[in-house]
Amino acid sequence: MYVCVCKAVSDKTIRQKVGEGLGSMRGLKQCLGVGSQCGKCIQTAQHVLNQSLQQLMDEQRIPCQFISERPAA
Repeated sequence: MYVCVCKAVSDKTIRQKVGEGLGSMRGLKQCLGVGSQCGKCIQTAQHVLNQSLQQLMDEQRIPCQFISERPAA
């Protein structure tokens, strides 16, 4: 599904970027432009980001410390 229609960013793209090491809304904005136009996608993008980080933690592919230290958006 499209999360950001303005920049044509899907949930799949966000999950892929999280898998590559992206871990914050700031990173999503800088890398993909999420939330830089109308801003309606920010809440959904944050939700997808959090789910993706949680999934990585559950799969033990990243340390818990990484998630707890990521800066607030």
